[in-house]
Amino acid sequence: MKIAAVILVAGVLATGAARAADSGEELMKKDGCTACHSIDKKVVGPSYKEVAAKYRGDASAPAKLFEKVKKGGSGVWGPVPMPPNSSVSDADIKTLVAYILALK
Repeated sequence: MKIAAVILVAGVLATGAARAADSGEELMKKDGCTACHSIDKKVVGPSYKEVAAKYRGDASAPAKLFEKVKKGGSGVWGPVPMPPNSSVSDADIKTLVAYILALK
């Protein structure tokens, strides 16, 4: 019985991760992120893989990046400022941040 529960939980987690990946990429397009970022190369801003690498292991990263996306900022990746994205929903930002931080 315990083995079945472990298998069930693993399946649910894998499905959730796959959904997050799909919705993360969809949200990037919908919310206009791809105008300045891509997954694996610098455009105007850093690639998402660079962001994930920079913040890997930082427990405060989700909150920092949420604020950066919502309010904008500058100086972390160079002189070009990231504009605020106040029209993007908090739920979308949380999904995007989680997706980005999960990239390898």
